[in-house]
Amino acid sequence: MFKKQHTLKSQITFRSIGLHTGAVVNLIIEPAPINHGYKFQRTDIEGNPIVPADANLVVTTQRGTTLEKNGVRIHTTEHLLAALYGMQVDNALIKIDGSEIPIMDGSAQAFVDGIVQVGLEEQDADRDFFEFKENQPFEDLEKGVEMLGIPYDDFRLTVMVDYNSPVLGTQNATMYEISEFKDNIAPCRTFVFLRELETLARAGLIKGGHVDNAIVLVERENVPQTELDELARLLGKEDFDIKITGKTLNNIELKFLNEPARHKLLDIMGDLALVGKPIKGHILAARPGHSGNVSLAKIIKDLIKKQAKAGKTFDLTQEPVYDINAIEKMLPHRYPFLLVDKIIELEENRIVGVKNVTMNEPQFTGHFPGNPVMPGVLQIEAMAQVGGIFSLSKVDEPEKYTTYFMKIDKVKFKRKIIPGDTIVFELFLISPIRRGLVEMGGKAYVNGQLCMEAEMLASIVKDK
Repeated sequence: MFKKQHTLKSQITFRSIGLHTGAVVNLIIEPAPINHGYKFQRTDIEGNPIVPADANLVVTTQRGTTLEKNGVRIHTTEHLLAALYGMQVDNALIKIDGSEIPIMDGSAQAFVDGIVQVGLEEQDADRDFFEFKENQPFEDLEKGVEMLGIPYDDFRLTVMVDYNSPVLGTQNATMYEISEFKDNIAPCRTFVFLRELETLARAGLIKGGHVDNAIVLVERENVPQTELDELARLLGKEDFDIKITGKTLNNIELKFLNEPARHKLLDIMGDLALVGKPIKGHILAARPGHSGNVSLAKIIKDLIKKQAKAGKTFDLTQEPVYDINAIEKMLPHRYPFLLVDKIIELEENRIVGVKNVTMNEPQFTGHFPGNPVMPGVLQIEAMAQVGGIFSLSKVDEPEKYTTYFMKIDKVKFKRKIIPGDTIVFELFLISPIRRGLVEMGGKAYVNGQLCMEAEMLASIVKDK
């Protein structure tokens, strides 16, 4: 998964019909700045109103997901949003001169092809992931929907569909990681049962439906031609020869044996794009639909709010990876300039260190006497020492090496740090270590709240 935000290198243009409205629309997907997210803009309405891609703006999930803000609607958003989400595009402005996203061939393939053609541009901002901290279930007993989000360090989906249909049967599909979306999920088309078509047509839906943009599954062996002719009339396609050949209308061949299940997985991705953040987690879904997908998206948005209020959590009681004695063997610093008390987590690309701030430290004698505040330069130094420990953990005999600052960038101080605070520094490797150069991005937290962040470059040098 990308660590940095991405947008498009240039705009993409489409012209096609909407599945349900049957209206021809022009669609332009434009690059957007960092933290913009996905937003729709109706260019056919005075003032060009904006409708954000937000689960809380969903007003109906009947045969598709519809958003509305201030009376302005965007219908059938799921395939386009799945393409953007699956290709890891974080920021895009979607301009449309009608109310419904064009159906194309019933999949996300055309949108993905457009994204591939123009390419992606990395942006100078980290992606802000939502991560499941514990199992999060959702179920709709009336519709038979069961969904479960569990912690996982990528985006993985597992889907089971069962409509009690002898044609479809029970199908399963899994996307193990988001890189599989382009080839294995994006080409999968929407599907409908022949028995549903008349009901949908009489409800004023699927006016743009055609065998070119949907798989029509046939469960009966003998369907009277008069019934097919009436269906063609209801769909406004009297000039189209509808035939029953095999298990699909007009013998449309499936791209995958489990294409319907894979399309349901695609729909989930498009609806979860309405969360507003990329997700790290494994989501399992049985008999999913847009209603359940959006319900899970709303639950995740509520979890994001709760996590933001609670702040980031670290287990400060766990056995340290390096205690103060081990740290003194790695770093050349000593009191009062040794500013790390312990390392509690150390991974291939990540480290977490802890600094307890006390009134006994000498800087408080002269730095804002009577209003003790930890100097910003010492906060940076403490973070750098945590990064130094990470760097030295990658070499043999670390006591024979020293790390030196080469660059500090993007330093931001969010709140003051005072005696009694415990600072937790979390640093990530930005790029692979090459020729002794270590580039890391870090954030500092007190009581789970962000108080400082920076990026820094250091060099590992063997002592003479």
